[in-house]
Amino acid sequence: MKLVLTFITLALLAVSPVRGEVADSLKNCVQAGDSCMQEFNTFEALKYYRKAYELSNVVGIRTKLADCFYKRANYRQTAELLKSVPEDSLSHNAFRQLALSYQKQGDLDSYIYWATQLVERYPMDGEIVAGLTLALAQNNQPDKGLIYGLNYSLHDMNNVLVNRAVADAYFLNRDFSAASVWYEGLMQQGDSTFNTLYSAGMCYSQTGSLERAYQCLKLAFLTSGMQHYGCAYRLGVVCVDTQRYPEGLSYLALAKELMRPDTTIMKAITLSEGEGYYLTHHYEEAVAAWKEHLSYNPSSVATYYNIANAYCYLIKDEEQAKSYYQLFVEKAAVLENPTKQLIEMLEKAKEMLRVYEQREKYRAKRK
Repeated sequence: MKLVLTFITLALLAVSPVRGEVADSLKNCVQAGDSCMQEFNTFEALKYYRKAYELSNVVGIRTKLADCFYKRANYRQTAELLKSVPEDSLSHNAFRQLALSYQKQGDLDSYIYWATQLVERYPMDGEIVAGLTLALAQNNQPDKGLIYGLNYSLHDMNNVLVNRAVADAYFLNRDFSAASVWYEGLMQQGDSTFNTLYSAGMCYSQTGSLERAYQCLKLAFLTSGMQHYGCAYRLGVVCVDTQRYPEGLSYLALAKELMRPDTTIMKAITLSEGEGYYLTHHYEEAVAAWKEHLSYNPSSVATYYNIANAYCYLIKDEEQAKSYYQLFVEKAAVLENPTKQLIEMLEKAKEMLRVYEQREKYRAKRK
């Protein structure tokens, strides 16, 4: 019996120092990792925290390792470490890192889930409320997103991030009147970012407030360093609509240079450009713009008709007029269910072709 007790005692003595060494090693790794993090040396900190995590994966060490991964933009590892931690054991910072890791990975559904849980615990975390509001709007749930943003605004009307999210959610929901109110409020708060000015301008153009649209879009275009082709295009259209023809044409020309060769946008730009030149009595330039439009949109039947009319009545080029009336008739003839307006245009084009034909016969007889 005495011999057995001796062996047990020796065994305990053998184990105790090992446990102490592990504890010391764990403590040393954590302290070394913390020291590195204080120096913003995440590279060395990661080595120590990983070793500590191998020794013990308790919540405290797990969150330290996750924090290190997050600061190194390794969001997948951050989420993997934190998603299995009970929510009531997550600090506010760790909870934010979990939600934001999914957002930064573009996993909208997971971000919405974790952001919702976070907002339930921390309803005044404006950054997360703003992100959740916008994420739900982008996920085709704008009404649900607006609930979070508007509820927050009942307590704090001056949070720019939340106000932007509410405005953008209304915009995505195509409620341009409500969106313009929130964008206007943001501008009154001093928010002069490109997105706010540009979105406000688009809202005002949709609601018919063209002068206000012009002001916002012009500021937005200047804020972009005059490099945003979409803003240049929309500003050009608004200028034409408000009879600022030379200015509008200059913006449309700039938009065309900035965005080549985006065919979809080029269709719209060249069409507006043609209208702008036409309304300023620059008919040859209008025809040139319309011809360019046809190179992007050859099925635009009305454009053939507009070019033919310009040649016929304004430029007085009979050959070109006849050619484009003929092209118009050929294109229009194959369209199904033509509108009343198109039928009238077709009749007028055919009438003009008959006139040209009679003129040619008359000239031939005189020869």
